[in-house]
Amino acid sequence: MNNIILFAGRANPGLAKAIAQDLNIPLGNCTAQQFPDGEVTVQLQESVRQKSVFIVQSTSPPVNDHLMELLAFADACRRAAARQITAIIPYFGYARADKRHGRSEPITASMVAEIMQTIGINRVITLDLHAPQIEGFFRIPVDSLSAVSILGETLRDRLPADVVVVSPDTGRVSMATDYAQILDTSVIVVHKQRQSGTQTQVTRIVGEVRDRPCLIIDDMISTGGTIAKTVDALLDAGARPEMTVAVTHGLFIQDARQKLSHDSIQQILATDTISTDAEDWSQLQIVSVAPLIAQMIRKDE
Repeated sequence: MNNIILFAGRANPGLAKAIAQDLNIPLGNCTAQQFPDGEVTVQLQESVRQKSVFIVQSTSPPVNDHLMELLAFADACRRAAARQITAIIPYFGYARADKRHGRSEPITASMVAEIMQTIGINRVITLDLHAPQIEGFFRIPVDSLSAVSILGETLRDRLPADVVVVSPDTGRVSMATDYAQILDTSVIVVHKQRQSGTQTQVTRIVGEVRDRPCLIIDDMISTGGTIAKTVDALLDAGARPEMTVAVTHGLFIQDARQKLSHDSIQQILATDTISTDAEDWSQLQIVSVAPLIAQMIRKDE
């Protein structure tokens, strides 16, 4: 580990510190700040010449600020002659913009991938991409890890024996199946129709949930609207009012906490891919992915 340096961006310094502790190395010395007009600047305060550099930075809200800071870090390391630059992006922003819905729309996920490669990033480590095909936008190695094993093992002894795993849409069926294998249960699929970027409507439920408690899984919670509507649909279908929610990325923006403060939701598990203040939210428990990321770094180095 003598030839690596781990830098922490400002998006999630707590996770970076936990990774460094797991690896038994200090965090790299650096500063990142913004000028009054919003421009970001980064300064490396130790040599990275011919070293493997790892930059921990989720592109979480404010997405554009954190993305620009990551690019500034990478550019500084490249100009300082780092041997290899790995971006650890626990939460990959713009992942929902993976295709065009009309001829006049950008594929922003592809654009972000191109920028990262152009600036000098040699490798990306991320978790539970919203759209797995985003790996194809890169010409550099991408390690897409999954938090399902960590969350599943955490939940194993907390759930009733007759629990069913609920996929909130067809896109998360594979993830739901992974949870079901860990918990030795079955999968229910909720079909929904997206009406806008923030509005969805549940159309039908495939599978039997009557008198069963439910584990609702997803890769991310943004405003909480999809989960709240899924809970209502499951209750209408006769599910027991014993719901658990497990997600990798908890953005919890706008009025998400209010939407998720449902009498039937007993607990919510999310990882620390995004920095979240959970001290005054009794429903929410944060599970760290630091060991998972540290294991990947240790395996390579």
